[in-house]
Amino acid sequence: MNPDMARLQPYPFERLAKLFSGITPPAALQEISLSIGEPRHATPGFIAEEVITHLHGLSNYPLTRGAAGLRTAIAGWLTRRFALPAGSLDPETMVLPANGTREALFAFAQCIIDRSRAPLVAMPNPFYQIYEGAALLAGAKPYFLNTTRATGYRPDLDGVARQVWQRCQLVYVCSPGNPAGAVMPIEQLQQLIRLADEYDFIIAADECYSEIYPDGGTPPAGLLAAAADMGRTDFHRCMVFHSLSKRSNAPGLRSGFVAGDAALIAQFLRYRTYHGCAMPPATQAASRRAWEDEQHVIENRRLYTRKFTEVLGILAPVLDVQAPAAGFYLWARTPGDDTAFARGLRAQCNVSVLPGSFLSRPVAGFDPGRGYVRLALVAPLEDCCEAAQRIKAYLLARQEPVRYN
Repeated sequence: MNPDMARLQPYPFERLAKLFSGITPPAALQEISLSIGEPRHATPGFIAEEVITHLHGLSNYPLTRGAAGLRTAIAGWLTRRFALPAGSLDPETMVLPANGTREALFAFAQCIIDRSRAPLVAMPNPFYQIYEGAALLAGAKPYFLNTTRATGYRPDLDGVARQVWQRCQLVYVCSPGNPAGAVMPIEQLQQLIRLADEYDFIIAADECYSEIYPDGGTPPAGLLAAAADMGRTDFHRCMVFHSLSKRSNAPGLRSGFVAGDAALIAQFLRYRTYHGCAMPPATQAASRRAWEDEQHVIENRRLYTRKFTEVLGILAPVLDVQAPAAGFYLWARTPGDDTAFARGLRAQCNVSVLPGSFLSRPVAGFDPGRGYVRLALVAPLEDCCEAAQRIKAYLLARQEPVRYN
C-alpha cells in the first residue's frame, strides 16, 4: 500500500455523518440539506439532448486531448469571458478537457511535483480538501495560507516567509473562494505571478465558481486575464481549472478543462494519457454546446441572486453573515462552537450545514474555520427560505445570549 495513503484526512462529509450519528430529527420536519455544494437547478435540456444524440460515438476510443471542436469552443469561451487578446490562447497546445475540476486538480499535482526536493504545496485555509490530498499523495507537505475576515478571506501573500516560497513547487488558489466566496483582485493575482517568477513555482487556479456572481454584477477576475494584462500571453507557470458543474448545473456530466502554459499542458497531457482519463465523445459534444451558450448561465445567476437576497433578509438580523462576492455559499459565523451549532440544527430543525472546522486545519494553534458554518444555497428557493426560517427560529429560541468566540 502507498504509505502516503495513511496521511489522508477523513473527508468533510464523512466527518459530518459521524457528527450526526445518533440524532433523530423531528419527524414532522422534512430534511433540508445546505451542507453539500451540489448544484440542483435544472440542467439545460440541450445538454442532455446532445449526450443522447451522440451516444453512437461509444464505438470509438476518444482522444485524451479531446476533439478539436471542443478545445476551440473552450478557447473561445475563455477569450470572450476574460477579454484575452485574440489568438493568444491556442486550442491546440493550451487547452485540455478534463472530467471535472476535481479530477484535474488532483492529477495535476501528481504530474508536476518533484518529491525528491522536500516540496511544499501552498493552499488557502479553509480549503477544498482535494488540494490537501493531492499534495500528500504527490509526496509534498501542505502549507496552509489562512484566509480570515482580517484578510478579506483571501490569502495573505505578503505574510509568507521567503524560505516557504523557496520550497514551494505549487500554489493552489480558489477564486471565487470556497467557502467564503471571496474574489482575488487582478492585482493580487499578478503579485502571485511575480512571486512564481521569483521562486519558480506553478499556480493552479481553481476558478470553478467564476460564473456565479450577483446578477448584473462585475465578473470575477481570472489568472489568465491577469497574466495577459502583464503582457504574458504565453501564460508561463499559470494553469486555470474550470467546470460545467456549477456554471451549467451539470455535475453529473463530469466535464471541465485546464488551460494555460503550453509546456505544462504538454506534460499534463502525457500524464493523462497514461492515467487513462479521456472524456467520452457524447460528453465532449454536450460540453461544446454548453461552453458556446451563455443564456442559461445568465438565468442561473438570476436564480442564485434571488436566493441570496431572500435568505439574507431572513438570517442577517440574527446571524453574523454577509453576502459573498461570488459563489453559492454563505460563510456564517456561529454563536459558540461550529460543530455544536451544526449538530443542534440537525437535531432540532432537520437542517444540515457544514461546520467550518471540517474545511480547515489548525495552524500554530489557530483554526480559521472554527466558529463558522458553510451554507450551500443549492436547494430550491422555497427550501432555502424554509431552512433560513428554521435557523432563525433556532437562534431566537436559545436561552443564553448570543456570544461569538
